[in-house]
Amino acid sequence: MSMTAVKSVDPRSPARRAGVRVGDTLTHINGHPIVDVLDYKFYGYDPRLELTLRAPDGSVRTLRVRKGEGEDLGLEFETYLMDRARSCANNCIFCFVDQMPPGMRPSLYFKDDDARLSFLMGNYLTLTNLSPREVQRIIDLRVSPINVSVHTTDRELRCEMLKNRRAGEGIDIMERLATHHITMNCQIVSCPGINDGPALDRTLHDLAAMFPAVNSVSVVPVGVTKYREGLYPLQTYTRETAAALVDQVEAFAARHLEEKGTRLVWCSDEFYLLARRELPPEEYFEDFTQLDNGVGMLTLLTKEFGRALDLMERSELEGAAPFSIATGVSAAPFLAKLVRQAREKCGTIEGRVYPIANRFFGETITVAGLVTGGDLIEQLRGKELGQRLLIPASMLRSGENVFLDDVTTDDAERELGVPVIPVPQDGYELLDAICGIELTPEAQRLALENEEFYRYNP
Repeated sequence: MSMTAVKSVDPRSPARRAGVRVGDTLTHINGHPIVDVLDYKFYGYDPRLELTLRAPDGSVRTLRVRKGEGEDLGLEFETYLMDRARSCANNCIFCFVDQMPPGMRPSLYFKDDDARLSFLMGNYLTLTNLSPREVQRIIDLRVSPINVSVHTTDRELRCEMLKNRRAGEGIDIMERLATHHITMNCQIVSCPGINDGPALDRTLHDLAAMFPAVNSVSVVPVGVTKYREGLYPLQTYTRETAAALVDQVEAFAARHLEEKGTRLVWCSDEFYLLARRELPPEEYFEDFTQLDNGVGMLTLLTKEFGRALDLMERSELEGAAPFSIATGVSAAPFLAKLVRQAREKCGTIEGRVYPIANRFFGETITVAGLVTGGDLIEQLRGKELGQRLLIPASMLRSGENVFLDDVTTDDAERELGVPVIPVPQDGYELLDAICGIELTPEAQRLALENEEFYRYNP
């Protein structure tokens, strides 16, 4: 069956009123062929549409639709993309998927590198598997912004890092997109001794030359798990090397701020934690464009939590039942600080923060989003957890109560004897969870949508 075949029709939608039926295949909108979700969303935006549909028996008919501008037609297809996801053509020396243990669910081993997911879900792509026709379509449809995994602008080095002879062409594509004013948010996975130092200086200079099309750049440290047998020998950042990189990036950012009015490039929070540096203040991160790469996330969380505390009456805090919070090793001190702030406002607050060491992937992995249910249960069993256990929603598969190792929150509740409550990356939501204020179903839905915008989980 075609992936543009209609799987369901919203009963209150413009498509249902026009007579679209389940099983119909959408072939054209206003005469434009519909290949995938980008075509569907772009050509389906206007208030007056002519849909060409092919029925299961092969007959073709045309329907006219009247709707609000930008209103969705109300169709669901066999897949979200209305096509198969484009897999990665690279063999990057730092690829996290290659460092996964065996025996996990198949979707975790799929390497996507799809421009459509970049635009729709915020995924990062390398540009190595785009044909000239697909590049032109990005320009024609004004697919913007897109998120680009750059890593280096040195074409030879990029080929080496991505293990793809076409990897250098990605920089040429970026330059072409920039000339057509396609906005790009860029990521650099920094590997010690490979693409940092002088190579990083060159990359930042080249990306700055594409400003303002290059809208933001994040620099994040390479993640190294214990499952690297037979893979490229990578080192991790030390306190000293992380501090040197932070100094290098901040110096470049300061010059760009003076010249262009924006820093353009930021280090992820993890670099500051590795360097044991204070996180920059809220204003340093400008519009928080790179939150999905962990840039300014802890600063924003701290500020939101403080504002929420200011708005909450002491009496609302006094009834809070004892609780615990489990998170990754790197974020634990910050969450402990927030709990202390809540206790300073209300002395009856009883909460503990437990850092969960990542024994599944290796203890060099310290972020909350890669904590497994097995590690959580093993390290919290027998501990004083209060009446509820709060965890970051990023520990779970998007929209589901399932950890990376397929352990569920129900499993954790059964083993630990307390309710497990996922909390979005939001200071206001965190304080509500501490106070025992449950989100409404609508608020939960909106929180999940926000999480998915910033972090697409396969």
